[in-house]
Amino acid sequence: MTANDPENADPGAKSASVFFSYARADQAKAKQIIGLIEAAGFSVWWDGLLGGGDRFSRTTADALERAQAVVVLWSKNSIESHWVHDEATRGRDRRVLVPLSLDGALPPLGFGQFQAIDLSHSKLSAKDTEVQRMLQAVGAMHGARPQEAIPRSAPRQPLLNRRNAVIGAGAATALLAAGFASYRSGLFGGNAANANRVAILPFDNISGNPAFGYLADGLSTEIRSTLSQNGALQVVGQASSEAFDRGKEDIVAFARKLRAALLIDGAVRVANGVIRVTIDLIDGKTGVNRPSRTFEKPLDDVLAVQREIAGAIAAELATELGSGGAVVGGTSNVVAYDRYLRGKDLYAHASNEAEEREAVTRFEAAISADPDFAAAHAGRARALASVAGQYGSAAEIKLYYDTAISSARRAVELAPRLADAHSALALILFQGVLDIKAARAPFDLSYKLGEGEAPVLARFAVYCAATGRDSEAMTAISRSVLLDPLNALIHRILGTVHFAARRYAESIAAVRETIRISPELTDTRSRIGMALLAQNKNREALGEFEADSHKWSKLAGVAIAQHRLGNTAAAKAAYDELVNDTETVSLYQQGQILAQWGKTAEAVLALSKARELRDGGMTAVGYDPMLDPLRKLPDFIRLLKAMGFG
Repeated sequence: MTANDPENADPGAKSASVFFSYARADQAKAKQIIGLIEAAGFSVWWDGLLGGGDRFSRTTADALERAQAVVVLWSKNSIESHWVHDEATRGRDRRVLVPLSLDGALPPLGFGQFQAIDLSHSKLSAKDTEVQRMLQAVGAMHGARPQEAIPRSAPRQPLLNRRNAVIGAGAATALLAAGFASYRSGLFGGNAANANRVAILPFDNISGNPAFGYLADGLSTEIRSTLSQNGALQVVGQASSEAFDRGKEDIVAFARKLRAALLIDGAVRVANGVIRVTIDLIDGKTGVNRPSRTFEKPLDDVLAVQREIAGAIAAELATELGSGGAVVGGTSNVVAYDRYLRGKDLYAHASNEAEEREAVTRFEAAISADPDFAAAHAGRARALASVAGQYGSAAEIKLYYDTAISSARRAVELAPRLADAHSALALILFQGVLDIKAARAPFDLSYKLGEGEAPVLARFAVYCAATGRDSEAMTAISRSVLLDPLNALIHRILGTVHFAARRYAESIAAVRETIRISPELTDTRSRIGMALLAQNKNREALGEFEADSHKWSKLAGVAIAQHRLGNTAAAKAAYDELVNDTETVSLYQQGQILAQWGKTAEAVLALSKARELRDGGMTAVGYDPMLDPLRKLPDFIRLLKAMGFG
């Protein structure tokens, strides 16, 4: 019989509950650690038990499969060992891995998602803190409470802090379970309307360096995106969550305003190449939070931190996110992810053209690092469309929109279930190409995939409103408002939905709420002005237009209102100023003015030209009351049909 035969296997392998893997060069230290584990009452299998048999023997394989914990001793020696890699891989795949670091060496590629317990400064005695943590981690794999794993000779210590525990796909959920368990009855019970409603607050950057602010914002945003993919949860949108005024606003009052049962707060600290994220879980009804949970990784592994937090929260809230909790359309490339976060931060907070264009550059840098990063392609598409729509010259618009479409199509190809990818593609086909029919399928699919994402729902609502699907538009925008009630842009879109259905009083109320939330937002007062013009309240409308700072909308409204009031000189002056601004495309607004002035043939000509130049204002051509004088004209009817309306 040979050592490979089952009948010759060491009977101890069948009963050992801990498998210990190490490099031969580290055997002296390994024996000390094994002794500590055995002293705590665990049976350990290690290759020193073999009687001369092959290292990769059936005995080894059986012990590895039967072990309840696989302890791997990483070092500069073991990270070069194929044996240790193979054994660690099996422990990882079985979700029973307990990684240690003997000399401070980081685990090799493929094991970066696990926090190794650092024994490099340990005296390897039973009373040593790091040894106790190791034993607690081993005990956790056996189903023991942390304190039960401490040797009888050692004094009892406080329960594990999250930063010191072993983090793995299964372990993360187990370690967070206690923190979340007390929320279950409150979160999934009580008022059914709010029971599954969660808000992720903006994370604090406590690094002492403002340069890491994008990282704090990006982590909270990405965790929100991950949880939003689960239809069982109502995840409050970004704008509403970020409205919390830390230190000034009562947390319970804020939770009540958002109707959130649970608030997730966090603080991000970056120091000495390490990122540490501390998470607090706050009961929205009482404001009481459980003990903090801390996630810690090297700075170049920030992606793992985000995934661990989102995955652990998602699992405890009874979600099924798939792919280990990773965001659909994500990346495993940390450099790409960092650049993507910077792009998202710029895109979300851009206040001028330079910042909008820089967001495009950041997304492109992320794609350069990982060409298969679907979310980055979708982000680039939306950023390009934003630049084209707000700042693009006549020469740039077509190029930018065409490039944006290519990027959006690539995102869809890479991640067919990424709602934002379909939404970005649909939005560009709708507003950038003005192909109404082509936009329908991706819009409908985005709605199906993104029912928990407020921006996706809002974009879908705009499309439905423009194409006469008022009931669907109201359903989508109502849910969007529910998810992100403090988002000014979403309230403005609610105003658009009402305006398209000619509910002018409701439209004005929604836009006034937009102004209340965000007084500095442009192109709001003009929307009220247009609703007033539709009701022939011309003088009131003029006051609204004159108070707006959005040039195109303001001048169009002034030209129409002044003409109705008999002030033709003022009307013509506003029109001429609009026409003479050749740096931007304002042909849609010119069409509105000409239609209201009774110059219908010229109005249709201006609108036809606007379509050729991809003027985004043309998306309103089907419902705009300012164009009513054109609706029976054959040329106008042909224009609508050519665009896909009707």
